[in-house]
Amino acid sequence: MNAVFNKLRSLDAYPKVNEDFYNRTLSGGVVTIVSVAVMLFLFISELSLYLYTVTESQLLVDTSRGETLHINFDVTFPYVRCSMLSLDAMDISGEQHLDIRHNIMKKRIDSHGNVVEVKQDGIGAPKIERPLQKHGGRLGHDEEYCGSCFGAEESDDQCCNSCEEVREAYRKKGWALSNMDLIDQCQREGYVQKVKDEEGEGCNILGSLEVNKVAGNFHFATGKSFLQSAMFLADLLALQDNHLNISHQINKLSFGAHFPGLVNPLDGVKWVQGPSHGMYQYFVKVVPTIYRDIRGHVTYSNQYSVTEHFKSSEQGAVPGVFFFYDISPIKVIFKEQHIPFLHFLTSVCAIIGGVFTVAGIVDSSIYYGQRTIKKKMELGKYR
Repeated sequence: MNAVFNKLRSLDAYPKVNEDFYNRTLSGGVVTIVSVAVMLFLFISELSLYLYTVTESQLLVDTSRGETLHINFDVTFPYVRCSMLSLDAMDISGEQHLDIRHNIMKKRIDSHGNVVEVKQDGIGAPKIERPLQKHGGRLGHDEEYCGSCFGAEESDDQCCNSCEEVREAYRKKGWALSNMDLIDQCQREGYVQKVKDEEGEGCNILGSLEVNKVAGNFHFATGKSFLQSAMFLADLLALQDNHLNISHQINKLSFGAHFPGLVNPLDGVKWVQGPSHGMYQYFVKVVPTIYRDIRGHVTYSNQYSVTEHFKSSEQGAVPGVFFFYDISPIKVIFKEQHIPFLHFLTSVCAIIGGVFTVAGIVDSSIYYGQRTIKKKMELGKYR
């Protein structure tokens, strides 16, 4: 058994020196203090790096199908009245949404940008007292209201109970609505007068859209359905120059939820129209993105890049601001993670061992240098 212990003792890579042979020096104390300070600094740096979350990215082919795209927007038009501004959307599948009002908020603003009125689009129409019925008489006490579409009905039982529904019926027929004051619904709602009351005002429109996850476009058009068969509403002819000025500022445009590090390139972009009218186009490339944070919470969103182009009305462009978007086939996955603990432990061991080794070399160099100088001085003294 002693032979085994002796064999193990001979393999000791750390031979011990008797304390009687220790020689502590001033330079050794200074080197020790400096080395401990360096080790402490490097350890704190490594610890902070270990606690810091690192975001790793991964590119994959997007194989998802049947999903929807959530679009958030906040756009200000300083020279377009809210009553003459509409939002339309369509995609390559053929689905169309004209004059969208759901989840849309409009703010009337004056020439200085101050808010005049805030109203959810499509809400707040005045109460109608004894409106004109489809059969020509006034609404009775026990009757259900069914307004006339003034010849634009698609079926015998179709009703148009508001000015907006009459305009929509005419739009579907492709007819021009030449005088809205002759329409009972518009006359009672004071629609034309409301448009005239907004003279000199602008509009801030904000809200969200839920569209199919396919290529398409959404656009802010001026004039709503006043433009029919290349004709403007007679009572609004004087407003043409104003509502064709599509100068705008994009306060916010995003395709999905926000996640850390997301940059929307169109946020805060402002464009001022020159002397010619036309269509301002944004061509957007949407990149599906998944973000997984350190706690495992997953956010499904999108990033995008964009290019811009202005097309003059002389080239046949319809005045408006158009956003043409296309979906990238590549999906990006971001994942937050820490440096592995074993990596951290290895780095700490390397710091301690490395600093001790370098400190030992420095201390030995100083010690043997001092001894050499001392011996030379003693030899010179005896000579």
